[in-house]
Amino acid sequence: MNPHAKLILTLSLLLGTTITISSNHWMLAWTGLEINTLAIIPLISKSHHPRAVEAAIKYFLVQATASTLLLFSSMTNAWSTGQWEITQLTHPTSCLLLTAAIAMKLGLVPFHFWFPEVLQGTSLNTGLLLSTMMKLPPITLLLLTSHSLNPTLLVTMAVASTALGGWMGLNQTQIRKILAFSSIAHLGWMTIILIYSPKLTLLTFCLYALMTATVFLALNTTNTLKLPTLMTSWTKTPTLNATLMLALLSLAGLPPLTGFLPKWLITQELTKQEMTTAATIIIMLSLLGLFFYLRLTYYSTITLPPNSTNHMKQWHLSKPTNPSIAILASLSTTLLPLSPMILATL
Repeated sequence: MNPHAKLILTLSLLLGTTITISSNHWMLAWTGLEINTLAIIPLISKSHHPRAVEAAIKYFLVQATASTLLLFSSMTNAWSTGQWEITQLTHPTSCLLLTAAIAMKLGLVPFHFWFPEVLQGTSLNTGLLLSTMMKLPPITLLLLTSHSLNPTLLVTMAVASTALGGWMGLNQTQIRKILAFSSIAHLGWMTIILIYSPKLTLLTFCLYALMTATVFLALNTTNTLKLPTLMTSWTKTPTLNATLMLALLSLAGLPPLTGFLPKWLITQELTKQEMTTAATIIIMLSLLGLFFYLRLTYYSTITLPPNSTNHMKQWHLSKPTNPSIAILASLSTTLLPLSPMILATL
């Protein structure tokens, strides 16, 4: 891709995200979401592969439908209340339509169908943008309207997302699809606590983005897309492979790594809100995701690949390691001791 075009698209992504997260008017928020959608589509289809073009078309259709629902929701609310402010969403139909629109943009169940296919058709760098940066504006809108949304609907969608994200990731061999279902499961954890503690939802998203960035950048450095390739990645960069193993365990939520912190705080908050049943269910469902995280970790620690593999062992890395991986990996594994300070700010 032309460097100038890439720079323009990147600046457009930053502009669209900034407009949405800083706006107080529904039309401005919708404009920022549209700028984001139009800027990411060329990045998805830049490889000109049929799968990439298919992913771009799917992404455009889903995002256009979600934006239409969001605009219709805000117009319905403005028609009945005379308010265009995001925080003044009070009409019941508008709240329901907004929940559906944001769920479609994020990939929550039952609107999850597009996300694994789109992520599978893109590069790892674009997949990182889709999994982290592109989810920030919709989550911001959820945070701003959390007081108006239906708690029962959100909890139901959250539990279903955690269940489906864990269940569908069990039989996958494509790492991008595994990470897509991992994203759906983590969105369930963010959604279930949205009504009761929006700050905790934002903290969970930030830590998820941190851990996901570490995993995606490490996989991009070793050019790993499938599980059989992951088995031979230790020959390229043994240190980076060990770092990837810790990042995957952190993403699974195992103590004493960083990923345990949001699950611990969410479980504690749900218990305070007398939602022990929902907390128990979502913790049990997260064990499904733990299985494929452990499988990824096991594959990354295999030192002798089986003889049936078609991948040749490579003893030299063709490109230098990104130095930001070291910083991200340190943060994604060692932030748990900061939990008292984080608890004081929530």
